[in-house]
Amino acid sequence: MNSSPENPSVMAESAAHAAIARLMTLHPKGFDLSLDRVRRLLERLGNPQDRLPPVIHVAGTNGKGSAVAFSRALLESAGYRVHAHTSPHLVNWHERFRMAGENGGRFVEDGLLAEAIERVAVANKGETITVFEILTAVMFVLFSEHPADAAIIEVGLGGRFDATNVIKNPAVSVIMPVSLDHQAYLGDRVELIAAEKAGIIKPGRPVVVGQQESDTARDVIVDTAERLGCPLSIYGQDFVAFEENGRLVHQDETGLLDLPLPRLSGRHQYANASAAIAAVKAAGFKLDHAAAERAMETVDWPARLQRLTSGRLADLAPAGSELWVDGGHNPGAGVVIAEALAAQEERMPRPLFLISGMINTKDQSGYFAAFHGIARRVFTVPVNMSDAGVPNTELAARAEEAGLSAEPIHSIEDALLLLRNTWSAEEVPPRILISGSLYLAGEALARNGTPPQ
Repeated sequence: MNSSPENPSVMAESAAHAAIARLMTLHPKGFDLSLDRVRRLLERLGNPQDRLPPVIHVAGTNGKGSAVAFSRALLESAGYRVHAHTSPHLVNWHERFRMAGENGGRFVEDGLLAEAIERVAVANKGETITVFEILTAVMFVLFSEHPADAAIIEVGLGGRFDATNVIKNPAVSVIMPVSLDHQAYLGDRVELIAAEKAGIIKPGRPVVVGQQESDTARDVIVDTAERLGCPLSIYGQDFVAFEENGRLVHQDETGLLDLPLPRLSGRHQYANASAAIAAVKAAGFKLDHAAAERAMETVDWPARLQRLTSGRLADLAPAGSELWVDGGHNPGAGVVIAEALAAQEERMPRPLFLISGMINTKDQSGYFAAFHGIARRVFTVPVNMSDAGVPNTELAARAEEAGLSAEPIHSIEDALLLLRNTWSAEEVPPRILISGSLYLAGEALARNGTPPQ
């Protein structure tokens, strides 16, 4: 996941945002994978990463955010207090730091976040460091100083040299699906990327391997865990999930959990939910059937096939249409999103339109290829909140290379208005997906007036 500190949407004015803005004028943006700088900083802060509650550490190319969301829902439904770290944010920086609470967590309070940022910045003494590394240190400070029963920590990029990988003894390391992404940093072959992700595995500590689309990736992860003497739980071997009679069945060596289908859309979420159940169990937490049922019904993860049923953008769409937002941005994500939309098409046929923006570090044609044959047209729009956004005319060419009909449009709103003004009342209302970038997804949620809560 992109750990660049650029904000993907309009941010509200706050003390924390002001503190981060100051950091961004002093320190490099983007990626500089190393552990030396963050270790030096954490040493000055008293090594807060060594004073955390049991940690579920999650890496992967796709699905790791969903695994965090499912793990948090499972633990909170079972009565545990949970911290959760994710990145990047969609609308506000506070989303990265969810603090434990009695009745479910809340995004960190602005004053608390601003104070922690300033304290970490002072400890850094103006030395060279990335903003992501400072914010990772902030996460460790916050999570170590406020009580919780568990901390779920998402890797920013890769694993081996990611700033979160200073955790010595995680309760469990989780590796979600691995595919090609961030090749400039992680390698251009799936086995190289899998090796980087497997870098979060620690000797003797439990490992959960989520569903892998590549046997090669799975073999690299399993070989690493076996070499380090780790208890292993592998999707498709030690646990599995499937749909039966409109229910989600999770099966492992202890038996079956017969659960409601997850609140998160798409069949790919079945395996993500199953991996989270395996992770919570491997970490040593008690999980009964009732808690697992509640978790499937309450899990929340914005901009992952999220339907917008009200709001400013929803009001612009043709009457009766479906409007969806998804932040997936690589070919692997494109495949699972397209499969989910194809399944919806089987249940309720509607013409599919994409409103897409992407950044230039992604395989744009590879992403669009997944939608060949199911999307009627792509409206390509600028990604306004990233300097790396692909011009909409160039992105339209990439979509056409993938066999799609494409048209560059100035904005999300313009694309929706074009559809509304040209749609016939006699036609079945369309299904519209805003997609291709977390930056664009965050912008859509902000413009719709429905930011993550």
